Amino acid sequence: MGTEPADQLAVRRANLSRTLRHIRAAGPGSRAAIAAATGLHKTTVSSLVEELLSRRLVRETGLERSGTAGRPGRGVALSPELGAVGIELNVDYLAVHGCDLTGRTVVERRVSFDAARRDVEGCLDDLAEAADRALAELVARGVTPVGLTVAVPGLVDVARGVVVVAPNLGWRDVPVVSRLAKGLDPALRVGVDNDANLAALAEFTWGVAAGTADLVYLTGSVGVGGGAIVDGRLLRGADGFSGEIGHLPVEPVGDPCGCGRTGCWETKVGLAELVRRITPEFAYGLGDGPIPDPQERIAEVRRRLDARDPAAVDAVTGIGRWLGHGGAILVNLFNPRVVVLGGYFADLADHLLPAAQAQLTRLAMASPAARCHFVASDLGFTAAARGGAGAVIERMIDDPTTVPADG
Repeated sequence: MGTEPADQLAVRRANLSRTLRHIRAAGPGSRAAIAAATGLHKTTVSSLVEELLSRRLVRETGLERSGTAGRPGRGVALSPELGAVGIELNVDYLAVHGCDLTGRTVVERRVSFDAARRDVEGCLDDLAEAADRALAELVARGVTPVGLTVAVPGLVDVARGVVVVAPNLGWRDVPVVSRLAKGLDPALRVGVDNDANLAALAEFTWGVAAGTADLVYLTGSVGVGGGAIVDGRLLRGADGFSGEIGHLPVEPVGDPCGCGRTGCWETKVGLAELVRRITPEFAYGLGDGPIPDPQERIAEVRRRLDARDPAAVDAVTGIGRWLGHGGAILVNLFNPRVVVLGGYFADLADHLLPAAQAQLTRLAMASPAARCHFVASDLGFTAAARGGAGAVIERMIDDPTTVPADG
């Protein structure tokens, strides 16, 4: 390929991607079947498959019939030899997800983390340790990691690999990629992105709204972020900073927010607000106490809700209304088919949704608003980490030539 003109290289890259994307969508199939489905010539497909085999992106399976007359050919399927890692660093937890090219989960975990009590270097040290461990686990299980993406709650300059500002972490202009890449294999592609963007990609690829071309994903954690999929693509904006939905101003003279402003939507529906309203005796930890695992907080809230504690019921109903209020703004802006609730929103969806959906229906301009509805994610607090790994895989499929060929 090295001596081919640039335009021919571009065409071949596009055809490699087209072939690989078809195999991912359709599953194992013969070369003849791939040619018939993609419209590419059989000899072209044979050449493309040979290159994909050399890059370990596909493997041969048993005999497959193409549906036409003739001898069956050997099937071609995605290879489980290559994989990726995603890590989310949030205020109160670190989540890790490692998978192979087929999407099979190889490693997944979430551990409590107290970002408020660590400086930036301490957080990055812990992040590097988590990355080393996850990458080693993939290798131990026969999967070669190709890349790693870090998810962070804040504004991220993806091109430079810099977290511009993450209010709840207390970060500003942190060069995550260059810092993390220092101790890793130079061949490993390292990236950083906004947590909500990556969670939205995970939802679009694997979640309850998989394949939905227009959706909005909401993170339900200490902060609230949003990722929007529009016409099947992640919406980033002119500078890549779209999605800071939690900082929509909904009450001009409201409570102070970690971003320095007042009345942000996050101050009405964030997990910190829920905890403060229902369990004021337990400091949430934003600079004033230890932060336990968010699931522990949610479990305590649910216990009080199940006991019909009046303060808990009132608080969740109020938060549900504010959730619907902000959701209506998003529906009016993006006209999504679904608004996917992640994090604690998903865990407490049975209590939040009645008030939230009613408010959405009342305030959304595009009637009937029932065409857009809230739905609880089933990816849990590892959605952004899963999306981080998925972003690496998507880059491989977009341009298979980024993966070195054997020999």
